[in-house]
Amino acid sequence: QVQLVESGGGLVQPGGSLRLSCVASGTIISINNIKWYRQAPGKQRELVATITSGDSTNYADSVKGRFIISRGNARNTVYLQMNSLKPEDTAMYYCNAVMIWGTGYWGQGTQVTVSS
Repeated sequence: QVQLVESGGGLVQPGGSLRLSCVASGTIISINNIKWYRQAPGKQRELVATITSGDSTNYADSVKGRFIISRGNARNTVYLQMNSLKPEDTAMYYCNAVMIWGTGYWGQGTQVTVSS
C-alpha cells in the first residue's frame, strides 16, 4: 500500500505561483508513475501532469509552459510548481500514485484558489 499526503495549496493572486508537494510512504518502490489531478466545483476531475519512474513528464495543454512536475532528491516526494496562475486554475489538487500492477492510490487533496 501507498499513502500520499499533499500540501502547499492556498490563496494566490492571478499571475502568482505556488508549489504543491506530494509525499509518498509505504511500498514506494513499486510506484510506476505519479500524477497530479485537479477538480473544480461542478467539473470532472482533470489530469494535470504526470511523472514516470524514469522521470519522463507529460502535461495537460491547459498548463503546458506554466506548470512543472518534478521529483525530490529523496524520490518519495513529487512537486508541482505552478506559475502564472489563472483563476481557472482554481480547484482541489490531488496526487495519484499508480503502481506497477495497476492499482491507484489517492491523497486527500489540497485546495488552490486563484483570485484577486
